[in-house]
Amino acid sequence: MQIAEIISFLEQSAPLSLQESYDNAGLITGSSAWECTGVLVSLDATEEVILEAKSKNCNLVVAHHPIVFGGLKKINGKNYVEKAVIASIKNDVAVYAIHTNLDNIINGVSAKMAEKLGVINTHILQSKQNLLKKLYTFVPVAHAEQVRSAIFKAGGGTIGLYDECSFNVKGTGTFRATEGANPFVGEIGTRHEEEEIKLEIIFPAWLEKQVITAMIKAHPYEEVAYDIVALDNRFQSVGAGMMGELKEPMPAKEFLQLVKNQFHLSVIRHTPLLEKTIRKVAVCGGAGSFLTKTAMAAGADIYITGDVKYHEFFDAENGMILADIGHWESEQFTIELLADWLSGKFLNFAVLKTGVKTNPVEYFS
Repeated sequence: MQIAEIISFLEQSAPLSLQESYDNAGLITGSSAWECTGVLVSLDATEEVILEAKSKNCNLVVAHHPIVFGGLKKINGKNYVEKAVIASIKNDVAVYAIHTNLDNIINGVSAKMAEKLGVINTHILQSKQNLLKKLYTFVPVAHAEQVRSAIFKAGGGTIGLYDECSFNVKGTGTFRATEGANPFVGEIGTRHEEEEIKLEIIFPAWLEKQVITAMIKAHPYEEVAYDIVALDNRFQSVGAGMMGELKEPMPAKEFLQLVKNQFHLSVIRHTPLLEKTIRKVAVCGGAGSFLTKTAMAAGADIYITGDVKYHEFFDAENGMILADIGHWESEQFTIELLADWLSGKFLNFAVLKTGVKTNPVEYFS
């Protein structure tokens, strides 16, 4: 099996188009045409992880964080990035990063955090806009179902927890075939009227090419009339952070102890507990202080993330508890998430979790 097959699966699950503008997700080193000998999953693709992959006969490292964010002007091994790149090239180990695109899907990094804390009824905390489009097309009544089904199969028609969504209006279409045409119905030079169904179907913007291809292939007309309109709607299945609730409310101290236990923490930095009972919980893997006010406005009793700066703790304004558990700590179960995805898809293939703890932060106690 080629590495390309694994990349295709990952990018169907977390499309590259969902990464943030500053990010560098995708294949960092190596070739997608290589035959894959095994996959090692890690948060970071450090030199130590690369060498671990080599020792375990894995020529693909799937990491959450890209080892290369900006351009490299020199590669001489003077820092950890250059050392990792050199190690991957010398040992023929490909590195693939699945970063903010994995953060921005509904079953991604933050969803895994929520799962570990027993948070239910979850939804995206801050959904994204301008990622949806609507397709309008016109189909002879007898062929509407085959075109509709083809568009659904290509990924159109999903709204939240509902799929195969469409709106259908019956009307009359007119056209006149000119010389050289090969009309499905009607005659050359004569205006034809055809009873048609107008289909309206929403789809994610990154699926446009395959949705249009599927529609045209299934459509009986030689020239397919269609419109595509960009929507300003929020895409409820894409965005940052997760929000949900506990099955039963918990005292703040008891809940923080649960967080410590579940995430194997020695310390949690947090704002005053406010004698709060915890029911509504918001989480975001990695550096998530940008969502503090969003979590508070959504009614969260506590917001759990990482990399909160001193002045950013004031943003909680005694309206909720803001808890910083650490960047690596908040994302550690991403390794489990990716390994489960890959081993579930590629059943007879070696998918290993790294034994290297790449967290550069330690705590003295």
